[in-house]
Amino acid sequence: MKGTNKWIKAVLTFGGGAALLFLLIFIHINQGNVHIPVSTVLESIFAPKDLIEHHTVRYLRMPRVVIGILAGGALAVSGVILQTVTKNPLASASTLGIHSGTYFAVVFATVFFPSALGANGLFVAMLGGLITAFLVYALSGAGSTATPVKMVLAGMVVSIMFSSFTSVIQIFYEYETSGLFLWGSGSLVQNNWSGVQFALPLVIISFIILLFMSQKLDILRLGEEVSTSLGQNVNQVKLFALLNAVFLTAVTVSVVGPIGFVGLIAPHLVKLIGYRHHGLLLPAAFLWGANVLIGADVLARIMDDSFSELPVGAVTALIGAPWLIILVVRNFRTGSGEKGAISAGRVQLPFSPKWLFPSLILVLMLAIFIGISTGNYGVEIGVTIDAITGNSNEFMRNLIFDLRLPRILVAAVSGAGLAIAGLVLQGILRNPLADPSVIGITSGAGVGALIVLYVLSLPAFFIPIGAFIGAILAFLLIMFFSLKSNFQPSVVALLGIGVSAFGSSIIQILVVEADMGVAAALTWLSGSTYAKGWTELVQYLIIPVLITLPLLFLHMKKLDVLSLGDEAASGLGLKVKSTRFFMAMLATILAAGSVATVGTIGFVGLIAPHLSRILIGPKNKQLLPLTAMTGAIFLTIADILSRTLLVPKEIPSGVLVALIGAPYFLWLMKRTNKVRR
Repeated sequence: MKGTNKWIKAVLTFGGGAALLFLLIFIHINQGNVHIPVSTVLESIFAPKDLIEHHTVRYLRMPRVVIGILAGGALAVSGVILQTVTKNPLASASTLGIHSGTYFAVVFATVFFPSALGANGLFVAMLGGLITAFLVYALSGAGSTATPVKMVLAGMVVSIMFSSFTSVIQIFYEYETSGLFLWGSGSLVQNNWSGVQFALPLVIISFIILLFMSQKLDILRLGEEVSTSLGQNVNQVKLFALLNAVFLTAVTVSVVGPIGFVGLIAPHLVKLIGYRHHGLLLPAAFLWGANVLIGADVLARIMDDSFSELPVGAVTALIGAPWLIILVVRNFRTGSGEKGAISAGRVQLPFSPKWLFPSLILVLMLAIFIGISTGNYGVEIGVTIDAITGNSNEFMRNLIFDLRLPRILVAAVSGAGLAIAGLVLQGILRNPLADPSVIGITSGAGVGALIVLYVLSLPAFFIPIGAFIGAILAFLLIMFFSLKSNFQPSVVALLGIGVSAFGSSIIQILVVEADMGVAAALTWLSGSTYAKGWTELVQYLIIPVLITLPLLFLHMKKLDVLSLGDEAASGLGLKVKSTRFFMAMLATILAAGSVATVGTIGFVGLIAPHLSRILIGPKNKQLLPLTAMTGAIFLTIADILSRTLLVPKEIPSGVLVALIGAPYFLWLMKRTNKVRR
């Protein structure tokens, strides 16, 4: 009976997989913006002639499908190895941030060290991937306190950090990196066989090496103690396997760009069938990885019948993000016991706490004054004072009061709104990692805003409505999937990453379909206060703040009760579910208003509450005004720096926030690991 089951599994996995791959190859080769009859396609393969149709098939379509097979297989095998080495079912090159590191390294070298890009940039991509992998591994606990949640969170934050670095380079070197935007989203486009000729031997060599290591990898699955007792050098096996996984990722990124989630989907498809031993798991994952990527490329060309090249990386994310959500619900439903708490402690202030809030108000007022005094010619305090006192000309008064002042106020109010939203979400979910950007609300709002603009073509007045609807739907989705785990913090964080990735893939597709310029798209996606005026301030920000802030202030003490746990809170008479839903809705409205105004700015809602707790402790009613002030100061300073660091060019404020926020978050994780050891 067991032998029969093995044959059924083999036929289903390898026979069915091969049949599906041949079908997808046939469909793929017959797709294109120029219709070529099937008979001509077959003739060009088996009896080629010097005809343009034959050249189109042989030098454009066939290389594309072959590189898709190689890339999909390589990413799937890389995912298997990463899951084995890290003992993390959620590990892949995309969830651990390796893609973002390789992509940043290639973009950086393209601009500053083009001579280093020999061999298709493989060495540079490999170096970037290795640095990212070891950074994520170290920050998540380096084996001693590492958990799947910490690894994925560290990978997410490292991805945001490197993506911010990449965005800065692409915005300021748009000409040098113009050809990298579509590639950076993942694209199988090939103009000849050079990419295949480069990748084929490297993928085959690495794959054969890993097949020879399959027995050692099987032993590694049994645990480090068992592996050591069997005479295996665990660290050596891990290092060599990790090098091969990063190498396969680097090869694919250097040819087709960073394509995510293939290394997550394909290995789990094969494991669901029942394969565990690497001797069969690796080739099966290679085959199904090829199916996933070729299938995604076919789907991308069906979705965009104009064949203007929808990035396949966005489509794999569109498929892979729900897969990540399924894996999270399936693997973490009963709770892993991990609380997800990250805390930096509290500092002793050198002055009375009663002076803290007035001091922050003065700092904010000073930041606003500097903001309205700052322009292309630096900080002009005298000119601003003259404009305020009425001793300046009309041009300067209009410049300061109609352009600079509303912009800086937009930054301040948006920062306050995002910070308050983060504080409330952290409280109701008992999750210090919660933040509108981390749990997917920001990307949901972004999707809603872009659908209003580019799909429904509605006036700008409807943008906040779309953002609100998108944010609320994203939040409800996370709440629905988190319900069975009783809103376990680690589950909420991981589900948020999945929802955020799904929303980001939709945003990416909409940006490409709307034909936005590279710089304009990156600026919007990164979040920017550029050209924001009184209209955005009043319609998108002031009204949501006036509605939500008084209600939140009246209910903030309930967050202190929720922090005791659901059972204790219920025992004290609190209606836990309705309270959680009501306050989450208020936080979502605040976050949606900010996204509708300044775009997808992340980390403000994560950093500001943490800094506030460091200053005054955990009482939420005291934290509310302090967190709002901290977030306002943070984004205001980011806005000033965005205009002054590289005058006359401007860095999106969201990029600066991420450049500050990601290292802070990573430091926080590292500090927590040290404390727990």
